[in-house]
Amino acid sequence: MSADLDIAASVLGMARAAGPGAATADAEVVVRREELALTRFANSHIHQNVADIAITVRLRLHLDGRTASGSTTRTDADGLRQLVERTVAAARLSPPDPGWPGLAPSAALAATGTADESVVAATPEDRAAKVASFVDGAGGLTTAGHCRTRYTTMTFANSAGQSAQSTGTEAVLDGIARYQGTDGVARASGTGLSAVDGALLGARAAAKARVTGEPVELPPGRYQVVLEPTAAHDVLRCLSIYGFGGRAVNERRSFARVGEAQLDPSVSIVDDATAPGAVGLTVDADGTPKRPVELVRAGVTMAVAHDRRTAAEAGTSSTGHAVLDGDYWGPMPVNLRLSRADAGADGSTPSEVDGPAADSDIGELVAAVDRGVLVTDHWYTRVLDPRTLVMTGLTRNGVWLIENGRLVAPVRNMRFTQSYPEALGPGAVLGIGRHGTALTSNYEDASLVVPALRLASWNFTGGASG
Repeated sequence: MSADLDIAASVLGMARAAGPGAATADAEVVVRREELALTRFANSHIHQNVADIAITVRLRLHLDGRTASGSTTRTDADGLRQLVERTVAAARLSPPDPGWPGLAPSAALAATGTADESVVAATPEDRAAKVASFVDGAGGLTTAGHCRTRYTTMTFANSAGQSAQSTGTEAVLDGIARYQGTDGVARASGTGLSAVDGALLGARAAAKARVTGEPVELPPGRYQVVLEPTAAHDVLRCLSIYGFGGRAVNERRSFARVGEAQLDPSVSIVDDATAPGAVGLTVDADGTPKRPVELVRAGVTMAVAHDRRTAAEAGTSSTGHAVLDGDYWGPMPVNLRLSRADAGADGSTPSEVDGPAADSDIGELVAAVDRGVLVTDHWYTRVLDPRTLVMTGLTRNGVWLIENGRLVAPVRNMRFTQSYPEALGPGAVLGIGRHGTALTSNYEDASLVVPALRLASWNFTGGASG
């Protein structure tokens, strides 16, 4: 990664020499290198292997009270020079930026991230072996999906003397098995290939697909639900994007109110990119080292995520959650873990992620339901009201009617309209699995760990067609 440090230093040097006022301007550079490889399969056969190495250099300047940023994928001298020229020109034409919070000061990282060698050195054969174990685990059912590996490095440097590098690896296996027109899905992720057990996931997907029968159509209404981790992941993801970010809170677009008991006392949520095995980087886009942040403790909202700009507006300190292009999204926590507030008190191991125990958690939660619905996945969720975080979306990849603690019939996909904080509100959470499943999201190196959830009420508003 020394080459990336050289690139960052070169861009800073060019920026200082870029003309009047540039020598004293605030400048910061991010060099992001990503090696991404993907193996796709359909009809139980691999049909595509793709790989890509991308390097992106971003420069942000605060010059004469005005701020602008630019990026390039060219790392030769001419490409970097053009990046500096474009960014300086943009800064001189930008409106004044009185809210500029200044550059991150020099500070050491608490951890440099996890770079698992099995992902760094992964070959198409390694990914094919994971696919083969998924196909074999499905026991002859038709399968489709993908196995992905990603190795990311980020180098940060600014004119205030801050310099940091972080690395991260990710392995993902996501697949479906089909039986008589019914799909079952299973997915998992982690920092290394050992985190994705193809045989276990294939068997899990096949078991869901084999729960057959003529699907019933339930009338709209509120039902008790068990959300599998793949569906609960969507709930936690939306809380992250739309709720726990400092910009949304500052602008009063968020449900989050620090100090109030907003969720059920059984719920705790922590964001920690430095935890062992966490997928992601340990320095944010402002150059601030990431640190653990307790967002919810036993149902009480304790904090929200800030970058330097939103922290300055709120009169507090950055929590290290700046994201690239944060002017649009604002800061967001991307390494969330939802767990029972009493995790560990009953002898369970909160650090254990996924595996057969996660399946047994779902069975225990289903067994406690007199009448309700088991939901595997959410699809196409969209915000209707950001203040209350009312979302609408569809179920996907398997829904079942629960009666007297047993799955009795498949259910046709349904549309829901539901406030996510309300669904997790005081008295609304009837059960939380003891074992989380790590699942990645397609934004900003995000990896969320979430168990299955049993919720008292979920508002289904119609069939999949409306």
